[in-house]
Amino acid sequence: MSFVPGQPVTVVTQRIEIQKLRHGDNLILGFSIGGGIDQDPAQNPFSEDKADKGIYVTRISPGGPAEVAGLMMGDKIMQVNGWDMTMMTHDQARKRLTKKNEDVVRLLVTRKSLEEAVRHSINTYPKQ
Repeated sequence: MSFVPGQPVTVVTQRIEIQKLRHGDNLILGFSIGGGIDQDPAQNPFSEDKADKGIYVTRISPGGPAEVAGLMMGDKIMQVNGWDMTMMTHDQARKRLTKKNEDVVRLLVTRKSLEEAVRHSINTYPKQ
């Protein structure tokens, strides 16, 4: 999923809707993130070319809302409730995900297996 700055990016995405779990005054999503434009991409284990400063899912709580919704470790978060997440700092991304007045988080994510499945189907499609 590498890209050239200034050029359009084409990715295969999946929509995931997470219903936050209410625990007292807290709303729990059940996952952690890493990355952001203010972070060192070389430290991100999910960045293929070690230059990607995107927001990635780094941990999933077993049985939590994110796991139930189908989110996976290594997913790259492209949007949260319609907001572009590709050029956010880590703190901006965290705040966007944990807004107190939102019980549902709608994510647009991409993952390596989605891209590989599409690439495989294109390569095996019979040519006319």
